[in-house]
Amino acid sequence: MTPKDIALAEKLAEAAGEAIRPLFRAKFDQESKSDSTPVTEADRAAEAAMRKIIETECPEDGIIGEEYGTINEGASRQWVLDPIDGTTSFIAGRPIFGTLIALMQDGWPVIGIIDQPIARERWVGVVGRPTTFNGSAAKSARCRDLKDAVLATTTPHQFDENDAEHFMGLASKVAPRKIIYGGDCYNYGLVASGHVDVVCEAGLMLHDFAALAPIIDGAGGMMCDWNGEPLHAESDGHVLAIGDQSRVDDVLEAIACNH
Repeated sequence: MTPKDIALAEKLAEAAGEAIRPLFRAKFDQESKSDSTPVTEADRAAEAAMRKIIETECPEDGIIGEEYGTINEGASRQWVLDPIDGTTSFIAGRPIFGTLIALMQDGWPVIGIIDQPIARERWVGVVGRPTTFNGSAAKSARCRDLKDAVLATTTPHQFDENDAEHFMGLASKVAPRKIIYGGDCYNYGLVASGHVDVVCEAGLMLHDFAALAPIIDGAGGMMCDWNGEPLHAESDGHVLAIGDQSRVDDVLEAIACNH
């Protein structure tokens, strides 16, 4: 990764934000995709803006986007774009969605951005460098015991019956009043900044998680699948973000990783 790559990633976040902000809590077109998930005019405008920049400045790079698919599939460098992670929150006027931008090298995420364009909050993670939040160092929190942890997941409806049993195994180790539902990618930013201790999710696509690993890892935490393996292009979408690396074994034991 070069400073130019990082600057380009931030340029993409700026472009997405400029497309999203005028439509927040305003009138916009929306519809359901084939998988019944919602998509809005803002999702498409933000991704189109980012793709245009990449295609102009790095035409040989690949792009994997939630709304407009993949180009240059065989490229070693792939930009992975989720223009609005948390479209339902966007539709509901809740400013806890975010734009996710990742640069992957040979299938491994090396740059990640979470950008919340309404609050103008941005986490930037780069492999080998400390994560930043709005330009200052971000640091995940230490957690002495899982019973003291704040656990987050976007929705229990994303778990199938088997996954739900494993999630409840983890949730049983946490005080019930410290479990948060909702938040999408914003929860991962909160892990990086030391406000949430663990995020547990399943059924995620590459565009949902590629940007997150450099951010969590660079803040002192750990991002992995439910077996403790690092996330990459072939990961199956079972995702853990753990702010305190000393709690990783506790989390993996609690979630009973033989899913």
